[in-house]
Amino acid sequence: MAALAREDGARGQEQGRRGCEHYDRGCLLKAQKFCEECSTLFGEYYCSICHLFDKDKKQYHCESCGICRIGPKEDFFHCLKCNLCLAINLQGNHKCIENVSRQNCPICLEDIHTSRVVAHVLPCGHLLHRTCYEEMLKEGYRCPLCMHSALDMSRYWRQLDDEIAQTPMPSEYQNMTVDILCNDCNGRSTVQFHILGMKCNICDSYNTAQAGGCRISLDQQ
Repeated sequence: MAALAREDGARGQEQGRRGCEHYDRGCLLKAQKFCEECSTLFGEYYCSICHLFDKDKKQYHCESCGICRIGPKEDFFHCLKCNLCLAINLQGNHKCIENVSRQNCPICLEDIHTSRVVAHVLPCGHLLHRTCYEEMLKEGYRCPLCMHSALDMSRYWRQLDDEIAQTPMPSEYQNMTVDILCNDCNGRSTVQFHILGMKCNICDSYNTAQAGGCRISLDQQ
């Protein structure tokens, strides 16, 4: 066995060395940070659990996640319910969904839990890759899973209030009402129809969807 390993090691040297002469794939190795023979450093970061060698990126091993994360460790905490390491500023400041990290990103459909891309937590609790979230905002503002607003839209809602006030509907539509469902508070209400948007009577959001046909108010016919 040793002779065979030496022969494989010699072939590895002919093909190009990997760190040091003892690091050829055919040699008998024990995974560790340094070579026992020449003390060559295989990687600035080494995890004895994952057997991961890498450049120093302030990595740390999270026992709850079961994998190594890019740190620094003090900037993250592990949410037991979400089952994922999150930025420390989200501790006690995000909506938890059990094992949400075990779902794929709804934008790129790739795994979130093992991804090297930082996860972004939406107000509704769903997760996206940070890069996917930034791309999503170029096209819209709603969670692709539940349609809840993905960021604070209150400033835009106020602007929409002004636009609607300055844009009266034609007379045949001014008394028209419609039932709506709010994607932000899940409430239902009956409001005046307007082409620019229909405001939820409960939370003042314009992130609403029509839940019934239009009709003329009986008291205004």
